[in-house]
Amino acid sequence: MTATNNVILDELQIKQKIKRIAFQIYEANSSEEEIVVAGIIGNGFIFAEKIVAVLKEISPLKVIICEVIMDKTDPLKPISTSIDINEYKNKSLVLVDDVLNSGTTLIYGVKHFLSVPLKNFKTAVLVNRNHKKYPVKADFKGISLSTSIKEHIQVEFSGKETIAYLI
Repeated sequence: MTATNNVILDELQIKQKIKRIAFQIYEANSSEEEIVVAGIIGNGFIFAEKIVAVLKEISPLKVIICEVIMDKTDPLKPISTSIDINEYKNKSLVLVDDVLNSGTTLIYGVKHFLSVPLKNFKTAVLVNRNHKKYPVKADFKGISLSTSIKEHIQVEFSGKETIAYLI
């Protein structure tokens, strides 16, 4: 746990951001019968699960969840998904991660899905930082922050508390 003055988003604020993002995803896909929510391994997948839970409450959409398995320290290594390619081919897909830092993880995740025809492709993050080295953007974001390059944002999804803070 971190000092209170470094907290960017507390549990209630994160829940509100998740709900808003879920509504935005539903609004952007209201004409669809089903969508795929693909969470990047680790916190991205946990965040995706939380979005999917809200989507299932607020919409009639059939929501398929998918985990994007990649090595975040070496994104050039092969990337795979927890579901077969045919389950997301020609469908609307939302790629989810917890924090958009440099854009490396998200852009390589996007690259993986570009080899498959999709109906619609969007990205969602809880925290969007403005220090990207790649031309990737978050279509749905909980909060945008301008922080220094040396600062780090950590999101913790634990059983007791969900929190985002600045290190």
